Amino acid sequence: MIEFVRGYVDYVNPEYIVVENNELGYLIYTPNPFVFHKNHQEKVTVYTYQYVREDTLALYGFKTREERALFVKLLNVSGIGPKGGLAILASGQPEQVVKAIENEDEKFLVKFPGVGKKTARQMILDLKGKVEDLLPEPVTGLFDEEGQDTRSVDSTYTTALEEATEALKVLGYAEREIKKVVPKLKGEEMTTDQYIKKALQLLLK
Repeated sequence: MIEFVRGYVDYVNPEYIVVENNELGYLIYTPNPFVFHKNHQEKVTVYTYQYVREDTLALYGFKTREERALFVKLLNVSGIGPKGGLAILASGQPEQVVKAIENEDEKFLVKFPGVGKKTARQMILDLKGKVEDLLPEPVTGLFDEEGQDTRSVDSTYTTALEEATEALKVLGYAEREIKKVVPKLKGEEMTTDQYIKKALQLLLK
């Protein structure tokens, strides 16, 4: 089991990042890859979960151990695979997910891609009372509202919005859902991860 990978972010796309460590590149799937910025000067630590199945071997990565623990719990729910788990954590508000489970709020849970009423109910049945301790304090790991993007502004905001919409598609949101929120994002000068944050906030309302 790889507990974490520490190194330099070599590549970022809407689905995954590549972290270089000792001349090896680790391909790591994350909820929102754009919270990591390509930077060969500053090391990052990504807490990982190695997913092994008959035909699959993949690394999934998170900003905190708590997010990883919630991801693993979600994988134990029938009907939720790695892609679904990432989509749920991409909201950047794990505490909201925990609260919805504890309060049996199916209406909130079905807003995530691939989560229908049956799966939402299964989440509540399987996880209620088992996830509260994962988030003793408010989490600001993935989508800290105060977080700043350290990238130099060498790409247009239009490109950032396009990258954000691609990331939403990877997470499983339908084209029609994305088209509903894009007009509300246009005109805003934000980085890719900020666009993703804002879009997810709108999608989960």
